Amino acid sequence: MTHSTTLLVCHHKELIRAGLRGMLERTRITIVGEAADALDVVQLAAKLEPAVVLINAEIPGGDSFEVIQQLRRSSPGSQYVILTAHENPTTMARARAAGAVNCLLKSVTQAELVSAIERAAAGMPAQPESGPFAEVVSRMENTAAMEIGPNTLTRRESQVLSHVAFGLSNAEIARSLEISVETVKEHVQKLLRKMNVRDRTQAAVWAVQQGWA
Repeated sequence: MTHSTTLLVCHHKELIRAGLRGMLERTRITIVGEAADALDVVQLAAKLEPAVVLINAEIPGGDSFEVIQQLRRSSPGSQYVILTAHENPTTMARARAAGAVNCLLKSVTQAELVSAIERAAAGMPAQPESGPFAEVVSRMENTAAMEIGPNTLTRRESQVLSHVAFGLSNAEIARSLEISVETVKEHVQKLLRKMNVRDRTQAAVWAVQQGWA
């Protein structure tokens, strides 16, 4: 079978990497490299320039979400997919904010894994029905203005609130929405005043209760 997609895998456990190799045998995906830690994956990505980098959410030598920022500089033509053991909305929101195009659970089937990698290589978003990541992204990208008592949050303020609800930092929100950190801070202060709450924790609690995260 002709292989059409090159993949770099980063996971610190050899058993997991071997399992991925087995799942991707006889598919259109070729694993061109394997890394066990943050340093390895950045160096290999720069050298191999794979179509997709599949990186575990927890890796030795660095935060995987920060590592993606390095990878985007060292291998800007690649797409990034996070692999996680837990269905944690905050993990998925951080993955999206970092620039990942998908965040897969380790329980995915072979067909789901192949489809996700091929869609990532093509620059396509995660399928809406494919799992929790797509739902998280949909909430993060919400553009509807929202009424809060006598006040109304603007579309951008609503977006910022959804990011706050997922526990993202100002820097992560800025990357996700492609605005400056200072602009994020301004939006946060405005929405706190409109919501009549003391801090972002109270705002996040309210948003979670309303189903925003």
